Amino acid sequence: MRVVIQRVSEASVTISKKVVASINTGLLILVGIEDADTQEDIEWLCRKISGLRIFPDENGVMNKSITEIGGDVIVVSQFTLHASTKKGNRPSYIKAAKPEVAIPVYESYKKTLEAYIKKPIQSGEFGADMKVMLVNDGPVTILIDSKNKM
Repeated sequence: MRVVIQRVSEASVTISKKVVASINTGLLILVGIEDADTQEDIEWLCRKISGLRIFPDENGVMNKSITEIGGDVIVVSQFTLHASTKKGNRPSYIKAAKPEVAIPVYESYKKTLEAYIKKPIQSGEFGADMKVMLVNDGPVTILIDSKNKM
């Protein structure tokens, strides 16, 4: 699994002109799933994300996690995170999992992350054409790939 984590002061997801998710301070997480992803990848990522100390403490130092600040989370599925651009100018998405594999992994990821941060998360809709709006706070953007744990 690949994730792009963005610390936000606000974020929302709109589908067919209807806002389906909206948060203030928290994280917008884009998630790319490949066939090789397992529950072990999900657990590792959720543990890592819930403990990331990327929010400011009282001294303005990035020293607090999403759970410590009680922030909110939006998760959005994004197969393009597995784009390969090695050949030509048209990205290949061959490594991205097909919906029959990706949807159960995505749903498990959302439930597992909720358990780690101890509060409900919001999300986009798998496979939908979404408009994602965010105000990146910092900016703070972190890329994590569960296949590169070391």
